[in-house]
Parts: sequence; structure tokens; C-alpha cells
Amino acid sequence: MTPEARARKKADRIREKAAHDLPRSMRPSPLVRVITTVVLIAALIYFLFPIYWAIIASTKTPSQMTGSNGMWFAVGLDQIPDAIATNYSKLLGWTRGQFWRWVLNSLIYSGISAAVGTIVSVMAGYATAKFNFIGKNAAIGIVMGCMLMPAALLTIPQYSIFHALHLTNTMLAVIIPCSVSPFGFFLGRVYAQGSVPNELLEAARIDGAGEARIFFTMVLRILAPAMVTIFLFLFVATWNNFLLPLMMLSSDALKPVTLGLYGMVALPTFTDRGALMMGALLGVLPVMVLFLGLQRYWQAGLAAGAVKG
Repeated sequence: MTPEARARKKADRIREKAAHDLPRSMRPSPLVRVITTVVLIAALIYFLFPIYWAIIASTKTPSQMTGSNGMWFAVGLDQIPDAIATNYSKLLGWTRGQFWRWVLNSLIYSGISAAVGTIVSVMAGYATAKFNFIGKNAAIGIVMGCMLMPAALLTIPQYSIFHALHLTNTMLAVIIPCSVSPFGFFLGRVYAQGSVPNELLEAARIDGAGEARIFFTMVLRILAPAMVTIFLFLFVATWNNFLLPLMMLSSDALKPVTLGLYGMVALPTFTDRGALMMGALLGVLPVMVLFLGLQRYWQAGLAAGAVKG
């Protein structure tokens, strides 16, 4: 590293430290810092404990699930790889080798639904935030009212519609309903109101840019952090959706991982809870990886639109 680069890096650290320094009157007292640290550690343990327990349980046999310490492994540390391999082979046996097919289906359902839903939500939110048209307030009121309706209430009407269209037991029967999100529309509208300046839009229009070009070349870049937030919400909602696939799908090859594991547990002869925990742990890994990979964009998106000006 050159001396100029080191000096520039040091100056950046000094500026960052100065930006986060608070006046003496606003600095928290030592007691407040201790209480805050204790509360954060307790929250960390609360959220990480289920993952820890799932890792422990995924290495145990059915007898070890009830006959050993639930907070630690039932075998020695040198035998854990063999225990994991055993439960993994049992999982594939109970699922007839379709477990990873179910995970792939969940990725397809969640990825496509979240991508389409994010674009639709941002477009609709931007349109209602920056344009005036007849029926705008009524449209916003209807969409906001849809947020109050439980998803389970719409499942049977949706099934009737897709059955009439001969789309039941297809991927579209899950992707299309999950791509429509009133909550995503609400977030997109809030972000567009607070993050897209009207002066920028007027300047682009004066330069001769059309509305489509303004949206796809300028607005989408400004709303990128917000789009990540909406994408994550829709992805997780679709991944955890159980009732809609249960109503729409009957083929094992089309089931998402949640419905597939439910079918495995519903078998009259199923007793292997260790294999079930192995499936649950592997089934949630893609969501964990997605959150960790998009974490910095998601945090920025949560704050987008919170401050005006």
C-alpha cells in the first residue's frame, strides 16, 4: 500500500469516528451501556438457540432424541460426521430422493415470485407516489384494505380461479399469487415518496427522457436498497407459504420443501425426528445465506425514506 493510500485510509477512519462521536451530554452512561449489552446478548441467544438446537438434534437417532441431553450431542465429537451422514441418508430415504428437488422448487417459487413481485411493487408504488390520475386514492385504499385480509381467506377463491384456468398442479399456481403483495406495494410507495426527488424527475423530462427510461435508468437505481428489502420480504413469505401449495399442488415433483417435509411427517410409519431436523436445517440454509449475502443492502433499505430532504 502506498503512503498516499495509507494516509487516505487514516483520514477516512478519522472522519468516520468523528461522524459517530456524540456530544458529552448525549453519550450514554456506563449503566445504560451495560444494560444495552446484556439485552442484546439475551436477544442474540434467543434467536440463535433454535438453530443451535436444530444442529444438535439433526445428529441424533429417535432414541437419542428422548434419552440424551437435549443441549448437547449424544455421541462423541469424533462420531458426529458419521451421525450426520446417517441422518442424511435416512432423510433421502424417507423423501425417496426428492429432498433437493423440493429445495430447488422452493428456490424457483420464492426467487421468481420475489423478483416479479418486487418489480411490480416498485412500479405501482412509484406510479401512485409521483403521478396523479383518476381513481388514484380509491386504488390506494383498495390495496391498503387488502393488507387487512388474511392470506388464508383468499386461498379457496384463488384455487377456484386457477382450477377454472386449468393451472392447478403447476408452478404458476404458486408463483402468480405470491407475486402480488399489497405490503410490497406499500413499501414501494413509501420509499418512492421519500427517496425519489421531484426535481430529478423534472430535470430528466426537460432533457427529453420518457417515463419508461426515467424509471428503468434512474428510479430503479435510487430505489435499489428498497428493492432488496421488498425482495427479502417476498422471498421469505413465499418460502414459508404452506397453505397455498397444499391447495394447489398434488404432484410430489412440484412440492416446495415445506410441503414435502410435511408429507414426510404425515406418513403413518414415520418416527425419525432426527432426519426431520436434518431436513428442516438444510431447508432453511438458502434463506440464511440470502439474508447474510444481502444484509448490508437490506439494512440500507430499512432506513430509506425515513428522513426527508
